[in-house]
Amino acid sequence: MVSNSDLFSISNQKQFEKIALKTFRYQYENNLVYQEFCDLLHTNVQKVKTLQQIPFLPIQFFKSHTVVSNNEAPQAIFTSSGTTGMTTSQHLVTDVSLYEESYRRGFSQFYGNIENYVVLALLPSYLEREGSSLIYMVEDLIQLSNQPESGFYLNNHEELIEKLIELDSQGQNVILIGVTYALLDLIEKRKFQLQNTIIMETGGMKGKRKEMIREELHQQLCAGFGVSSIHSEYGMTELLSQAYSLGEGIFECPSWMQILIRDTEDALSYITNGKTGGINVIDLANRNSCSFIATQDLGKKYANGTFEVLGRFDNSDIRGCNLMVV
Repeated sequence: MVSNSDLFSISNQKQFEKIALKTFRYQYENNLVYQEFCDLLHTNVQKVKTLQQIPFLPIQFFKSHTVVSNNEAPQAIFTSSGTTGMTTSQHLVTDVSLYEESYRRGFSQFYGNIENYVVLALLPSYLEREGSSLIYMVEDLIQLSNQPESGFYLNNHEELIEKLIELDSQGQNVILIGVTYALLDLIEKRKFQLQNTIIMETGGMKGKRKEMIREELHQQLCAGFGVSSIHSEYGMTELLSQAYSLGEGIFECPSWMQILIRDTEDALSYITNGKTGGINVIDLANRNSCSFIATQDLGKKYANGTFEVLGRFDNSDIRGCNLMVV
């Protein structure tokens, strides 16, 4: 078992790979679903010496199986959003303090001390259901900010507009975290010229609007809020860590998280930097579930470890692996 202190003190690639391989062996031995998946791929655990040799569990398993690496009772169960009748993912978290340490350290790595910000959250589709890991994180960041003005907004746009203008004009550092469609709704009601506010979109139209390419979306948001760049958060129910983009859609991972880009035609092989493929995530904070997840997102990775998210697979695009359902 990897200790928290080792996990969150990773400072180079050699350390990352050593802990990733140790985590892989631990999860193979303790996670029955992952073990069965690896066995179906005829994985020789003793011969796995590199990150590329580790099997990545398709993210759909969180919809159909209980993906855990211990026998402890879950302290939290995070669920994905979905339309009526859709099967949603469940992430059973047996140590919620590990999630808290991961997102607190991750936020600090990219933005510094949370107490320097008023945190405003415009996340209506997440607030309207239970089990959102994003709401859990943002609620905690709001509390940690120690700012009485920090808080959630649902559909009370006029109140949020007044608060944003007031705080920004006072020179207060603000982070407005919003689901994409709600941010667009807001700037349709009021155009801003913000000087001290970070706009962070968490992605997703949630069926409320037509999907847009990132360049068009960020152009509209920049114009509407009067800012030079839009920040983004890349996370999901099945992960305990987040990557952040400080602009231009280029994401960077915290030191205990990395991505690999798999071939869209062969899910068990990888492609070179700068080419489009499927995003595989290594999240070492996912110690008690599965740290090696093949997502349904398409992206590109660059030589410095940063990456872009370009869209999602549809079912017809998923090829090269007939082990999606065990």
